[in-house]
Amino acid sequence: CLLVVRWFVQARWLAAADLQQEVCRHLAIYVPRIFCLGLSSSDREEQREELACQLLLLAPLEWLLLGEEPAGGLALLQENNQPSALCGHVFKVGEPTYSCRECAADPTCVLCMKCFLGSVHKEHRYRMTTSGGGGFCDCGDSEAWKTGPYCQKHTPGDGNQDTEEDPVAQLPTDMVGRAFSVFFIILKYAVDLLTWEHEDLLPTGLQPPEREDTYYCMLFNDEVHTYEQVIYTLQKAVSCSQKEAVSFATTVDRDGRKSVRYGDFQFCEQAKSVIVRNTSRQSKPLRVQVMHSSVVAHQCFALKALSWLGQIIQYSDGLRRILCQVGLQKGPEGENSSLVDRLMLNDSKMWKGARNIYHQLLMNSLLMDLKYKKIFAIQFAKNYERLQNDYVKDDHGREFSITDLSVQMFTVPSLARMLMVEENLMTTIIRTFVDHLRHRDPQGRFQFDRYTAQQAFKFGRVQSLIGDLKYVLISPPSKWSDQLRLKFLEGFYAFLELLKCMQGMDPVVRQVGQHIEMEPEWEAAFTLQMKLTNIITMIQEWCSTDERVLIEAYKKCLSALSHCHNSLPDGEQPISLSLAGHSVETFRYQVSQEKVSIHLPVCRLLAGLHILLSRTEVASHFPEQLPLGELSPPLLIELPLRCLVLCAQVHAGMWRRNGFSLINQIYYYHNVKCRVEMFDKDIIMLQAGASMMDPNHFLMIVLSRFEVFHVFSTADIRKRYREANKDLVQQNTLIEEMLHLIIMVVGERYVAGVGQVEPYDEVRREIIHLLSIRPMAHSELAKALPENGNKETGLERVIDSVASFKKPGVTGRGLYELRPEWNRYFNLYFHHYSRADQSKAEEAQRKLRRQSGEDTALPPPPPPPLCPLFGSLVNLLQCDALLAIEGAVLQWAVEPSGGGWTESMLQRVLHLVGMALLEEQQQLESSSGDEDVTFNYTCKITRPGEAPSTSGSVLALLESLQNTPHLEVHKDMITWILKVTADVTVMSFDELIGSVLQTMRDKDKAERKRKAEMARLRREKIMAQMSEMQKHFINENKELFQQSMEELEASTSAADHSPPSAELTCVSQVAVGPRRVGGTERRQLVTCILCQEEQEVRGHSRAMVLAAFVQRSTVLSKNRHCNLPNPEHRDPLFMHPDLCLGIHTASCGHIMHATCWQRYFEAVQLKEQRRQQRLRGHTSYDVENGEFLCPLCECLSNTVIPMLPHAASPDHRYAHLTAVRHSHNNQTEPNPFSSSISEMITTFSLSTYKVGLKVNPNEQDPRVPVLSWSSCAYTIQSIGIHTRDRCTHNHPRQDDCLSSLTRFSSACWTAAPLKTVHTHFIRLLSALVPDTQVENTPSILEIDMFHLLVYSVLAYSSVHCLDQSGCGVVDSSHLHLLHLVTVAHLVQILLTSTTEEVCMDQDNSGSEEELTCQLYSTLRKHLGSVLPEVSSGWQLYRCLKAGVLPFLRAAALFFHYLNSTAPPAELMSPGQWEALCSYLSLPSNLLLLHHNQQTLLKPLIHSWCCHPGMRQTLQGGGAIIRFPRESNRLIELPEDYSVLINQASSFTCPRSGGDKSRAPTLCLVCGCMLCSQSYCCQTEVDGEDVGACTAHTFTCGAGLGLFLRVRESQVLFVAGKTKGCFYPPPYLDDYGETDQGLKRGNPLHLCAERYRKIERLWRQHGIAEVIGHAQEANQALVAIDWQHL
Repeated sequence: CLLVVRWFVQARWLAAADLQQEVCRHLAIYVPRIFCLGLSSSDREEQREELACQLLLLAPLEWLLLGEEPAGGLALLQENNQPSALCGHVFKVGEPTYSCRECAADPTCVLCMKCFLGSVHKEHRYRMTTSGGGGFCDCGDSEAWKTGPYCQKHTPGDGNQDTEEDPVAQLPTDMVGRAFSVFFIILKYAVDLLTWEHEDLLPTGLQPPEREDTYYCMLFNDEVHTYEQVIYTLQKAVSCSQKEAVSFATTVDRDGRKSVRYGDFQFCEQAKSVIVRNTSRQSKPLRVQVMHSSVVAHQCFALKALSWLGQIIQYSDGLRRILCQVGLQKGPEGENSSLVDRLMLNDSKMWKGARNIYHQLLMNSLLMDLKYKKIFAIQFAKNYERLQNDYVKDDHGREFSITDLSVQMFTVPSLARMLMVEENLMTTIIRTFVDHLRHRDPQGRFQFDRYTAQQAFKFGRVQSLIGDLKYVLISPPSKWSDQLRLKFLEGFYAFLELLKCMQGMDPVVRQVGQHIEMEPEWEAAFTLQMKLTNIITMIQEWCSTDERVLIEAYKKCLSALSHCHNSLPDGEQPISLSLAGHSVETFRYQVSQEKVSIHLPVCRLLAGLHILLSRTEVASHFPEQLPLGELSPPLLIELPLRCLVLCAQVHAGMWRRNGFSLINQIYYYHNVKCRVEMFDKDIIMLQAGASMMDPNHFLMIVLSRFEVFHVFSTADIRKRYREANKDLVQQNTLIEEMLHLIIMVVGERYVAGVGQVEPYDEVRREIIHLLSIRPMAHSELAKALPENGNKETGLERVIDSVASFKKPGVTGRGLYELRPEWNRYFNLYFHHYSRADQSKAEEAQRKLRRQSGEDTALPPPPPPPLCPLFGSLVNLLQCDALLAIEGAVLQWAVEPSGGGWTESMLQRVLHLVGMALLEEQQQLESSSGDEDVTFNYTCKITRPGEAPSTSGSVLALLESLQNTPHLEVHKDMITWILKVTADVTVMSFDELIGSVLQTMRDKDKAERKRKAEMARLRREKIMAQMSEMQKHFINENKELFQQSMEELEASTSAADHSPPSAELTCVSQVAVGPRRVGGTERRQLVTCILCQEEQEVRGHSRAMVLAAFVQRSTVLSKNRHCNLPNPEHRDPLFMHPDLCLGIHTASCGHIMHATCWQRYFEAVQLKEQRRQQRLRGHTSYDVENGEFLCPLCECLSNTVIPMLPHAASPDHRYAHLTAVRHSHNNQTEPNPFSSSISEMITTFSLSTYKVGLKVNPNEQDPRVPVLSWSSCAYTIQSIGIHTRDRCTHNHPRQDDCLSSLTRFSSACWTAAPLKTVHTHFIRLLSALVPDTQVENTPSILEIDMFHLLVYSVLAYSSVHCLDQSGCGVVDSSHLHLLHLVTVAHLVQILLTSTTEEVCMDQDNSGSEEELTCQLYSTLRKHLGSVLPEVSSGWQLYRCLKAGVLPFLRAAALFFHYLNSTAPPAELMSPGQWEALCSYLSLPSNLLLLHHNQQTLLKPLIHSWCCHPGMRQTLQGGGAIIRFPRESNRLIELPEDYSVLINQASSFTCPRSGGDKSRAPTLCLVCGCMLCSQSYCCQTEVDGEDVGACTAHTFTCGAGLGLFLRVRESQVLFVAGKTKGCFYPPPYLDDYGETDQGLKRGNPLHLCAERYRKIERLWRQHGIAEVIGHAQEANQALVAIDWQHL
């Protein structure tokens, strides 16, 4: 083949005059012959296609390019290549990516796993996420990292560091020429075909020699129609099965298109018309084209050719550069004529698969070559507007659009700035964005309220432009050029135009009279605000790095704001306000009557720039360049003040009739996502205005806007208002809010530029106040702090200095608690508190202060100093207007009239007084002696009020309030204020009033002492009263007390005598055999949880039952995937030692009367029938399968266990059996159990039968009792397994369940025909004592001995009832059965043992070792060479002892519950072997069982060894189960979660031909990775399509599964097809939290305790119960289609 290809290339192509024409002719002939020969797409067909394509099409091109045999030529190229330092690894969907939070230039800079592990960043704080696919690793890009740009692998050597050598020069000259030709021909061919719009014709030169009438009906993907719609339509249109339709739909979704019919034109056209007709009813129809087969063939090869180009250029950077040159070379048409331009501009017309392949090629070529990346970026920016318009009109996701490549270019700072300067990129992006939002109101503002669904969809897509703008601005420049300044300011002006369109949008007017009819649209405006928040912050950061830019931006923003003010409606009446001797001119405006908007971005941007003037000190350095004199402070504060008044009025309940939309707007206005550029900036704007105004004027305007000016302006108006007006509560709330606003304006200084603080202090203060509410987890804190553009909150830098971390336990999460020393910085009126937060924080702080023995005052914290530009803000605190307001509120508080004021109002006034005093105190402390202190608040509060308010001074009012009884809660605060006032006065007037201070303190002390004494006297009086009442009661009820005292004495004396006897029994407790000690003859009294009636459990009384849950289980299985025979023919009598499938019974332990339970269950059924007609939803239990919830604890149950009396002592234990015997002889004799108990025995027997075999109930089936015994044995075994490692008692409810289950099992034979049970017993016995008449008996290696023991003992009861001789035989028989089964088990262990040679052998060989060797040699004699020779008897015995221990434990549990014999205490101690043997009447040397009965056992052992199955099994005919069986555990998980993510990213769907799985899910039981939640991997189970996880549970876990959803970091529990729940994963971050959904991106590590907890749940069969409780707690879980996962 190679020779032919070589000849062909040399003879035909190299000799051709026009190479392009020759190659096209070759493709025209062969491409239609190779590709698309019908719909059949079998693996074999695809392989044939691949091979033909490689040999006939690609190999000649490789020969042509390399001029030699391709394999050798490519290897040589790779050897000579000097690769760039860029890693360039393209991420697969779901692959882990790592971003260093300390060194990355921005969050889009990421590393692949290999580079990350080899870099310095793994020791830093990093973020781990999963890739959506498409991006590439930035290792080696020095602009992406502040430090450590290279990993160990990509560190450049000395030779090639910063070399600018052209890689093309490294290639042979003739190869360069050939490469240009080949690349041009192939790339042009691919571009022509991918942008080809004719369905029936081909480009010139590609027409096939003969044209056939064969067409394809090609279905294209869209994002409008659902999977279900497409599947249904295809079934109708092309008459395919559902499975085929699912396959078509999956391929269309994955590749973007799929041919659904092949044939002549008419045939395909018919299918097209059906598809279009069926899908055009609700929306635009599916896109379908009827395409000629040759066109489809060439398009298929075009994609192959592009992939081939991508592979070839990986071998050489020179070839990569040649391809870049070819792709970007301009064509004869001029602008936008290069091949890459053509691809880009036709992007939205292509299907998904084509886009993916050419995007991949662009990333591997242009974006990996820095020179051509720049050229490509320029072309991209030139066409930016057109590309974005195409994207907005398209319906595919952003990841399938060429516009998604913007992140690869715009995030490179040098490229972004170059594009900003050369292509005016910033302005282009903003203008393109604004152009798309065309809906405006008459004032030119955005209007979203009349958006259609189409426009809303478009608005969603347009938001991606904001992302691009964010990429461009993400790194502020360190150096500015004049050009950059010019273009940035141009972009800034465009951005201001955008903000002007938002200023005042969505205005609201208060509804009076009736409620608003339709909620107005508000979400779009807030979505826009949220998206722009980071942009606004970034623009301010850019401005802050250059003084000239900041000054120009400030001027422009101010003029834009003036423009917005000028466009406000005129005609507002000017009014004059007077208060406290000051007057101000303003205009009449009432928020409650006029239009008001919450959106003021221009105003807020100006506030941000104003802070920067202060922070960067531009205001003090260049005052002459700033228009500060032109500012009109009343105009600056007007709009933000209206907005804050609106919030206050909403809180006061004045806007209730405006509906929820306004409440939601207010919520987001304060929410952490928006507040930085909304609420915070409004406060700053008020601070800026207040600092430039007379404080009295500022306060009067605030009072006027809050519509409470009249309340404070005249003295008696308040009284009149109080009597006349019903809206007093609203007015009080407004006054509270107004006072709170003043506190915020003066006190909020933790913004760099307002106060002299750093950003660090701001974050620290936020954290202090968050932790003052309650201890919080890291994620809660991070969520409550605003993120910057780099998704950082600054939390980690601060948190350890203010809080201590408390690690979590097995549940819950790690919490941070505030360190006590930071409590003094708590501010009750912190501006980011909601009302709920404030009250919680206040309560928590007061509680803390009480606990530490301090007073409960919460004074304001010491404020940081203000910056010079905001310095005059403090004068607000001492201005006359505020003193008048404070005086008025205090005066109202002194007057005893009710309702005119509130405690909150008083509390705020006290806080303001405290702030002023602290301010004065700080000024006095910081001033040097000769300076005049301008702040003299203490002087002012000692002056009495002036007319018209002739009240006393503020200080006098405070003193009179100090001891007012109705203000007890504020007393500590008033005391603190008076103390600080005294301190300040002392500081200013030395020691003049020291004595007064002392008197005050003494008065205070005396007052406290008096109160404490009164409280003590009150307590004593109450105690005396109670004592008197008690005596009176006892005297009246003397007889009753006498009787109870006698009973108490009797029981005490009985208790005194009991210990010795208990000690006696402890030593000699025996559970089985003639020496058995019976349980005490105790009456068992139980109470029904439904009727509360108490009853004794007796055989002939009404039946009492326990709610129980029976389930199939593979928890103990050693052979998960064994194929069980058809349930109809399965024989469950002999359980295989691999325990492949068992039946487990669990109970919550709650007891009911059988009749009560039946009534309850019937009611549940009836309710379900009625509910289904009405609602047809799911519930957490399946009534049709007999499931119900326990009426008391809501535990999932599906049956009930009848409670039977405890086994009596040996002498009269089986008295009732005689009755049974007689009842069989003479039908008139009574049954041992009442009819209701017999009915319940049948009920439970049939439940285990139905669940165990998955068949319908059938009382006549002889297997019914066997399955009941099986459940008893398996449940005891599973209990033994998970208590084996821990010497613990069983849980009481487990105890009740096992006790009832065992007693039931011992009696369940009474419900079956005797003959059936006898047959079972004979077959069971024949397994140990061979019987020629019994066929198909398994060998002892195929029988689980514990099951055999349980079945034999329980079946024996039916045999014994025929015995006429008496009752003492039963216990002896049980003991003989135990001895026989134990010997069989010892033989079983020896036959399967593998003894490793141990270096130091034990010398002292005791009798145990000798007897072990003796038994082993007997077995070898029978089996010969099948058994290996073992020299060490000690090892054999050790192996034997370990192997038999689980059996003995299980047997002890069984006989304990069967015979109600209390176990000795020694059983719970570590050295339990002797106690265990004694309890079971076994010799402590078990080998004596064999030794003492050798003559009897010899023939039995011989027959066991000679069983035909024995030798076959030992020689490898089946899996040998070795003892002790190891407990099953869940799979080992890696410590680092990213290992799992990486493993999952390389997992491909087993059915989709190498396609990546979207939801890889790991089975925690067997470690199998599954493709969950997708149509491709659905399987049919019991006639219903189920997802991969559900299907897997039936093979791996008998319908129950535990999975880890790797991409979501979430554990999934599934039980059957309809039940499931999500469970917290065992992976935690460093802060002790899970990250379900991998949203936070903190590194995750395995928490062993949590994983053990999940394992324990599984081993204890608690998964179904967890699911039941989860579904009851969260009804949303019930509605999930678990079977599709």
